[in-house]
Amino acid sequence: MLKIGLTGGIGSGKSYVAEILGQAGAAIIDTDEIAHTLTAPGGAAIAAIKASFGASFITNEGALDRARMRAHVFGDEAAREQLQAILHPLIGEETRRQAGLAMGHYTVFVVPLLVESGRWLNQVDRVCVVDCDRDTQISRVQARNGLSQAQVEQILKAQVSREKRLAVAHDVILNDGTVSHEFLRQQVLGLHQQWCNLAS
Repeated sequence: MLKIGLTGGIGSGKSYVAEILGQAGAAIIDTDEIAHTLTAPGGAAIAAIKASFGASFITNEGALDRARMRAHVFGDEAAREQLQAILHPLIGEETRRQAGLAMGHYTVFVVPLLVESGRWLNQVDRVCVVDCDRDTQISRVQARNGLSQAQVEQILKAQVSREKRLAVAHDVILNDGTVSHEFLRQQVLGLHQQWCNLAS
């Protein structure tokens, strides 16, 4: 089955693009959703996170305290790598399991850190980047997550630059502040048709 890697910086609109593709008949595997499940109460990553970082990073409900962990790891590269060493193998395992069951015209892997990880470029047939300017990213993430501008900029600093992301793209979907929902949808469905043709 044709494998598409869908990526983009925080606040670029990857999830919305994936939703349109899923409605059109693609199989969607979202690594962010997998990470949320792994760090929810009773999730497979909770025990290892608690052992590595301490109980203060786990909420009373037994989930990862995402806000506390975000503040901790984005200022500390060693801590970020420690968290990734716990999560990435588990995410990889669940991604492979879901891929084995996937039914659709083609499979879309939604991977925020696709370029950063280095592993994904060899595992997909095409990379599609949802592209967005920095100011739009910042305002979207602030509106969605209630973070300060400084916090969003810290997250952006940990991600590769827009230029590096675009350099590996086979396909680009523009979703900056100038793009209407209808134009975004047209771009996505146009690529969907191309990918269906490639898949067949």
